[in-house]
Amino acid sequence: MTTRTTPGQRFRDAVASEHPLQVVGTINANHALLAQRAGFKAIYLSGGGVAAGSLGVPDLGITGLDDVLTDVRRITDVCDLPLLVDVDTGFGASAFNVARTVKSMIKFGAAAMHIEDQVGAKRCGHRPGKEIVSQQEMVDRIKAAVDARTDDSFVIMARTDALAVEGLESALDRAAACIEAGADMVFPEAITELEMYKLFASRVKAPILANITEFGSTPLFTTDELKSAEVALVLYPLSAFRAMNKAAENVYTAIRRDGTQKNVIDTMQTRMELYERIDYHAFEQKLDALFAQKKS
Repeated sequence: MTTRTTPGQRFRDAVASEHPLQVVGTINANHALLAQRAGFKAIYLSGGGVAAGSLGVPDLGITGLDDVLTDVRRITDVCDLPLLVDVDTGFGASAFNVARTVKSMIKFGAAAMHIEDQVGAKRCGHRPGKEIVSQQEMVDRIKAAVDARTDDSFVIMARTDALAVEGLESALDRAAACIEAGADMVFPEAITELEMYKLFASRVKAPILANITEFGSTPLFTTDELKSAEVALVLYPLSAFRAMNKAAENVYTAIRRDGTQKNVIDTMQTRMELYERIDYHAFEQKLDALFAQKKS
């Protein structure tokens, strides 16, 4: 009898096997399957993606735990790739809220989560005007998360937004303090220079994630460049989401303008491509078999 590894262990194994591990954002279950088909070993659910994609609101702390869990469950129901989830500041002001978030993430099949040191009224990490809590409050968030784990393999990643607010030394101190408090990995947000990642890796002695998001503060470093800076994970949180939105806008504009979709049909996934990606025919064959049994 074979034993199935936990999502958390699969995430840790992926980090150990690919250097650096590419973690791509999947805005929904369909995209999770596409990412799996493309060969990725881990996927990501962005808090900003949930806000904009599922709710149509800005990434300003408006979403709640249940909003994120809905998308987590939909993804983990159909895709076995380990899923890293953005839980913002923990979805509440107390250690009890952080604990509930951790337990819920594990129960819904997530492999890992990152929690940040912004205040509750948070902003996108690449926007101005961010405010952060004290280092002690962030350490308390990490301790609450670690204590709440019902699965020791579940990965708790500490994100710090301190670089843009208090400077590099503060960000390094916070990252080290979070690892000392029990965090497994570190996510320094809005990094502006490649060498900074080396400093984090040297200071914290834990896997470092680089957030290579488009149109932000961080240059679009390549995997080779990031590997040279001792980065362990490379995150592309909303790349496919941005492309999907642009494509949808172009299609809507064309249909409204031209009175037909003929001019944009070549930009679309075909019906057969969709069926193949979601394994449609396997489901249909089972349905056919059930109908045949009833008839006989």
